[in-house]
Amino acid sequence: MGVHYEYYRAADRVSATVRPEHTRVIGVLSRGVPEFDVVETKWIDPEVCLGKLVAFASEVDYSADLVETVELYPPPEGAPHALPEDFPYRDGPAIVELLVNVRDVLAGVDDARLPALAEQWAAIEEFSRFTYDDDGYTLSLVKDLVGLARRAKENDQLLYCWMCV
Repeated sequence: MGVHYEYYRAADRVSATVRPEHTRVIGVLSRGVPEFDVVETKWIDPEVCLGKLVAFASEVDYSADLVETVELYPPPEGAPHALPEDFPYRDGPAIVELLVNVRDVLAGVDDARLPALAEQWAAIEEFSRFTYDDDGYTLSLVKDLVGLARRAKENDQLLYCWMCV
């Protein structure tokens, strides 16, 4: 099981939250779900795991507030205080907007740094439960996230994260 995180780019919050109950990976135009440019991950949350990648890319110490997000869905206003077990505010899906600095830091990483950055990121505590990264998955994921950030910046878009248990 686990939490699925889908990082994607969109022109604005309205575009980013179209049909928020649907995954961003597969567009279903007949159902009003647009196609998004997506990097699909599992376990790579915005605040900690992605935050550590951003810290390494920025060459700064990691802090919990390094990757700030804005909750877009479910909307924070009007959220109930006591939640039933099956309520969507409890286990998703959810959408957050990543602030522009995250996009710009990732978009600005020099390609020559990507292998070392991936190696550094693969060593974080949160990845310790996984086997050795001998298949190059971490480098591939870093390249995908950096590429997504570059495309977002080129198109004057922001990054978003759709997540669901």
